[in-house]
Amino acid sequence: MLNQVWRLFSSTLAAFLGVQSEKNRQRDFKTNSPVPFIVMGIVLAVIFVATLLFIVKQVLA
Repeated sequence: MLNQVWRLFSSTLAAFLGVQSEKNRQRDFKTNSPVPFIVMGIVLAVIFVATLLFIVKQVLA
């Protein structure tokens, strides 16, 4: 279970950053549902925006 979550996180993060390998992309597209990848993508996007907001607030303070 933890291994699957880690693989989901690493695949989504790699795709998010644009460095996904072809082998991993093919593996990911063989899964039955895209929902876990969508949810993880939304979570990563929220974390990214929150981090940027934090950095900007620290710089402007």
